[in-house]
Amino acid sequence: MTHKQKLQLLIGAIVAAGLLALFLRGQNWAEIARAFKKADWGCLAGLVLATIVCYAVRAWRWGLLYRPLAPVPFRDLQSATYVGFMSGLLVPRAGEVLRPYLIARRHPVSTSAGFATIILERIIDLITVLSLFAAYLYLLPAPPQERPGALLTLPLVKLEVGRGPTGVAILGLLAFCVVFFFWAAKAVAVADWIFARFPEKIGKPLGKLLHSFSEGLAVVKAPPALLALMFGQSLLLWLSIAVGFYMNNLAFGIVLPFHTVFLLIAFLTVGVAVPTPGNVGGFHLAYRLATDCYNVQQEVGVAAGISAHALSNAVILIAGLLFLAREGLTLGKVAELAGEKQ
Repeated sequence: MTHKQKLQLLIGAIVAAGLLALFLRGQNWAEIARAFKKADWGCLAGLVLATIVCYAVRAWRWGLLYRPLAPVPFRDLQSATYVGFMSGLLVPRAGEVLRPYLIARRHPVSTSAGFATIILERIIDLITVLSLFAAYLYLLPAPPQERPGALLTLPLVKLEVGRGPTGVAILGLLAFCVVFFFWAAKAVAVADWIFARFPEKIGKPLGKLLHSFSEGLAVVKAPPALLALMFGQSLLLWLSIAVGFYMNNLAFGIVLPFHTVFLLIAFLTVGVAVPTPGNVGGFHLAYRLATDCYNVQQEVGVAAGISAHALSNAVILIAGLLFLAREGLTLGKVAELAGEKQ
């Protein structure tokens, strides 16, 4: 493990500890233990099954993203997917560079071209998640259990924001993603003009990030029919994730309309964006904040968050370790490769 990786892990661990402290602050441990004792194991098994389906769909969709570059068998996609996501639990963001490298070892596709599929995958995922959240806000009935003004709760400043401001922000971000996806060149030109007026320390990194996204879209060009199938797969992927978290909530007696999981997924998308080892802390706090939007006992929401994180990541870890042998790798080699490619 490189010095840079060790420093990243140390910083990530400190951030994770702080987020976990917020997650567990003021909780009654006896009530959390009682929630676990009452948990329905059948529903928890549903979360595990839904997670397996999710990663099968993810590998299938990834193959479609690779199709303009080279045909890649499903077994190779699935192996690289599990090993990549498992490496991301050990070294934050490692999977984003390791997955295309594993494919490039077996197929005539450069790692940089493969990385473009990861960029495209992230954009499609973001559009799908924002669309589901927008549907929750504007198309589907407001759950009777939703607390007024609590769609976004920031515990440090005691700030609560309702549907109106949240919806405007979500629609604005969704519109930007869609415009960027379909009209990348024009969107980048406008963004460059805007970033040029920022201080260099801020504008330059933002511009570099945006250009990397644009390059990814330029590498993978798909016809409309293939693009429609990609978005269909993405919807199936995120619905399978939604089913898993819905089953997890049911296991702890959190009985809410199914579409409330769309809000939970949006919160978790922000939570796991925090680069901590194993997504610890960010996932947990986001889960609790989402359940706090409803009339859910906090200790029950905490127990559900711990369960969702542990079981979904257990699937990735166990499957990733099983596929390591197929890839001819060890955990040490995975960490070494991640350090080289980052």
